[in-house]
Amino acid sequence: MRHLKLLLITLFLLNFYNNSFSAEIYFIDLKKILNQSKAGKSAQDFLKKKLTNETKKFDKEQDALKKEETDLIAKKKIVSADEYKNNLNALRKKNIDYRKRRQTAANAIFKKKEKARIELNKALKPILEKYMTENNIDIVMDRKSIVVAKTEIDLTDKILKLLDKELKSINLK
Repeated sequence: MRHLKLLLITLFLLNFYNNSFSAEIYFIDLKKILNQSKAGKSAQDFLKKKLTNETKKFDKEQDALKKEETDLIAKKKIVSADEYKNNLNALRKKNIDYRKRRQTAANAIFKKKEKARIELNKALKPILEKYMTENNIDIVMDRKSIVVAKTEIDLTDKILKLLDKELKSINLK
């Protein structure tokens, strides 16, 4: 009888011990959510168009500067040395200004991309917290932090649907 009580107490404690340290762990693929959500896609489309337009604009300006340089080289023997030097300095200033504006435009696009990522993450956090509370989930990890996992614990598609309902687009203008 004494051994039976000891066995029951031991089994009870082991069961309690195992349950107290088990946690509900799931994962999401943040990259997929950022790239495939409606808001993420609209932000990417906006940024691609902006980048394409800026590239075209700067390519035209670069072609004009190259043409101006070619013309200046062709006129080198025709114009005076001072005039050539002045024109060369003016062209150099235009090139420096062009590079600065191109870099500024690239930085602006990069900042908008970061802004979109931050806004998506801000919108995602309360959705994840609510889902975790409703489904008694203890931990949600990013897919890139996991080596191997069962597909049953992947919440990406569920969270993606919830995010699409919550956030349709991001204002980047």
